[in-house]
Amino acid sequence: MNRSRIQFWRLLEPEHAAAEAFCRRLASDRDDGDDLYQDALVSALGAFEQLRDQASFRPWLYRIIVNQFRNRRRSSWFRRRRPWTEQIAESQRTADPEPTRAARRRLNAALGRLSATDRALVVLFELEGWSIRELAGMTGKTETAIKTRLARARKKLRQHLMRQELRPRHSLDEGSAGEI
Repeated sequence: MNRSRIQFWRLLEPEHAAAEAFCRRLASDRDDGDDLYQDALVSALGAFEQLRDQASFRPWLYRIIVNQFRNRRRSSWFRRRRPWTEQIAESQRTADPEPTRAARRRLNAALGRLSATDRALVVLFELEGWSIRELAGMTGKTETAIKTRLARARKKLRQHLMRQELRPRHSLDEGSAGEI
């Protein structure tokens, strides 16, 4: 194994679990998230020698993941996707899992209405705990631009969730929420 590949895997090791979890959240499905992560790693490994500053490995890797996700959303892969798997829903059981599943379906549907970039920003900030500064570094945008984009994305997310609340219950339970 050449030196750059060894360095790539060394830099990936502390990021692996978080990046894999991010892909699963972004894709809203464990299997699709794992596929997204693997495709992103193949791309990242192929482009690793172009990375100028290894200190920026984390934002560079996440930028590749987000770009892979965007490309998938534009492709037929995205239209064939299925909603959260039963395995994930069952792994997060409560005494009565249906309210959790219904909430997940509504959130998943609302997130699916966002652009790939907005969805990635919301997931990274709200679920993964990235700072505004880290998001700015990853995207190459200013912190002010990121704050503005996040505020708009959150507003859209709230609007989509509110619209779902106003719909009759049966429309959510018949699969419309799982189509992202």
